[in-house]
Amino acid sequence: MSVLVDIQGLSRDFGAAPVLDRISLAIQPGEFVALLGRSGSGKSTLLRVLAGLDEAPAARVVLPKRRSIVFQEPRLMPWKSVADNVALGVSNAHASGAVSRALADVELTHRRDAWPLTLSGGEAQRAALARALVREPELLLLDEPFAALDALTRLRMQGLVRELWRKHRPAVLLVTHDVGEAVALADRILVLDRGRFRREVAVELPHPRRHGDPCAAALETELLRELGVELSDHHSIPEPERTH
Repeated sequence: MSVLVDIQGLSRDFGAAPVLDRISLAIQPGEFVALLGRSGSGKSTLLRVLAGLDEAPAARVVLPKRRSIVFQEPRLMPWKSVADNVALGVSNAHASGAVSRALADVELTHRRDAWPLTLSGGEAQRAALARALVREPELLLLDEPFAALDALTRLRMQGLVRELWRKHRPAVLLVTHDVGEAVALADRILVLDRGRFRREVAVELPHPRRHGDPCAAALETELLRELGVELSDHHSIPEPERTH
């Protein structure tokens, strides 16, 4: 099978200690990969390289041309309607139809003319997802996109992302601190620690994966222990403010 993302020997440092230490990463077309790690492990730095926002000197980096990213904050322009926000950066003759299809995909057609400040948190993040999908990305990068949402909205958004992935089949890299979220969505989970991949787990459970499923729960427990989280702790990895 061809490789969509191919990174070899990537290192980055912002001082004495390396943030990324000679890591290698390959992602296949249509693969859903989740990236776990504590603050300072290098997740954000790796994501910026994949998004083309940071350079990668002395490393081999092969990336697809069509890439989109969804951040934790929707980052919508408040002076533009939802539809106009989704259309940002789309300049082809079929932009209007593509925007309409993207809004329908995220169940936001009825809010196309709304202003961003009138949207709920879940609606705003769905608009951000539509803005990413309208470019028909080969690689979709998700940077903790559900972290600011309440628990029920977060579950709905996870289900929506899963259905959109199945429909459009981009490769996805999801950065998350929620082990349960990683197990629920990903084909493969990578644990990044001190700039190196400490663990790689193939998730071979069928979709949809139900919360509380014994096999999924066992995998969550294994990953939590890998991250140094005791069973009595919450299933999200404690996270101070980012430094990178």
